[in-house]
Amino acid sequence: MTENNFEFIYDGECPFCKHFAELLELKSKIKNISIIDGRKNPEIIKKLHNEGYDLDKGAILLKDNEIYHGSNAINKICKQISNPSDKLLSLLSVTFKSKGRTELIFPFLLRARRIALISKGISTSLT
Repeated sequence: MTENNFEFIYDGECPFCKHFAELLELKSKIKNISIIDGRKNPEIIKKLHNEGYDLDKGAILLKDNEIYHGSNAINKICKQISNPSDKLLSLLSVTFKSKGRTELIFPFLLRARRIALISKGISTSLT
């Protein structure tokens, strides 16, 4: 990864994760962001898992030499969003710019992901 770039790694089978990632890519106005579907990039997921980061427990954000995981990844990327061209993304970014709110809400998001995947008959585990 080159300096000052973001790589946002998410579960492409989760409808919530996928929609958020699409909004980031198309509407966030964040420059130098790569959106990566973890299910289509198992080598990245395996490498990160070996380093202690589990995509089953939340999205992963890579920035320079830093790794943000789960609620920290969502909080960090939302802090980068300014003047998004989408009302939902605007609401999400305002909500998740607060570390406290993000940490409070995040466990419910993980449960919603799990329920959505199970209802679709998709494995919740990426490793």
